[in-house]
Amino acid sequence: MNVKLSQKGWVVIPAALREKYGLKAGAEVLVVDYGGVLALVPVLKDPIQAGSGLLKGADSLTQAMVEEHRQELKRDEK
Repeated sequence: MNVKLSQKGWVVIPAALREKYGLKAGAEVLVVDYGGVLALVPVLKDPIQAGSGLLKGADSLTQAMVEEHRQELKRDEK
């Protein structure tokens, strides 16, 4: 989606994207430079709450590492 930069450096975010991401007047966004690519990232009011449960149901990396270590010990014993 192309948008134009105003004389004052303003960018208008299209209504469809504002609605999709819940951006309302006064909402804060970060402008991030990813090595030549600019990205607008909505600032989360409560990042801890937003991330809560994000990995729910995923396999435990710690358990996987412990199991792999057990299997290595068994191989070394042989």
